Amino acid sequence: MSDPGLLVAGEPAQLELAAHLGRTLGGRPGRIHLHGDLGAGKTTLVRGFLRGLGFQGAVRSPTYTLIESYEAGPVTVHHLDLYRLADPEELEYLGLRDLLGEPALLFIEWPERAGDWLPPPDLEIHLGHADEGRYWRLKGTGELAAAWRAALQQWSRDMK
Repeated sequence: MSDPGLLVAGEPAQLELAAHLGRTLGGRPGRIHLHGDLGAGKTTLVRGFLRGLGFQGAVRSPTYTLIESYEAGPVTVHHLDLYRLADPEELEYLGLRDLLGEPALLFIEWPERAGDWLPPPDLEIHLGHADEGRYWRLKGTGELAAAWRAALQQWSRDMK
């Protein structure tokens, strides 16, 4: 199930929305695939979410390291950026199988570069450039997707 989307005006609003999601959803484990062009706000989403969980340290883009992990309150969060992945086989050496077996929250940027290595996500978030900010669309039908959708709708109502 895909929703019609939400316009988020500017990076401060993106960070606040993502922090709201972190505070509201806490540490529910799952796999979230992040889709969007370069600069669409995928890492900004993860940074804000971690702030909402109470994480105060630096949140870096894993563009070069491929994986950044954070202990954030009740959950471990792994942020993967597969943009520079040369071959899906590299995921074996990165320990992806172990990460997928943990009760953790995984945000995965550029998941299509993993080929068949990733199981289906619990939620997909599509981010896009818009004239006045960024556009967010959620896709998913499970419990995690429903919780994210409800939290997103709550934030949207509260902003009006």
